[in-house]
Amino acid sequence: MKDNIIAVKTFEFSLSIINLYTQLKKENEFIISKQLLRCGTSIGANVEEAIAAQSKKDFISKMAIASKEARETKYWLRLLDKSDLTQIPVASYLTDIEHIINIITKIIKTSQESVSKI
Repeated sequence: MKDNIIAVKTFEFSLSIINLYTQLKKENEFIISKQLLRCGTSIGANVEEAIAAQSKKDFISKMAIASKEARETKYWLRLLDKSDLTQIPVASYLTDIEHIINIITKIIKTSQESVSKI
């Protein structure tokens, strides 16, 4: 069976967010780091739920939640990038989350189109 690309990407992204969270805690940044940990790891959890969806509409709903979590993650990463809270580079995280958002958006659009054809 072929690996689900978005499931793999979001799992790997979650691991990288956990690593970033650990680095931020070492720099005594606790507020944004916790927000980032929650939403950044939630993306993959919602993708996993979508994979086990009971219907196409349920799948779309779970993927939409994953999309929202991804966009929130992007927000917190942008804040870290533009603020003076840390010197940890987050450009690669921003690139990764943008890629994830694009994939999830395409999945949702394609799924919505297939539901509307029924």
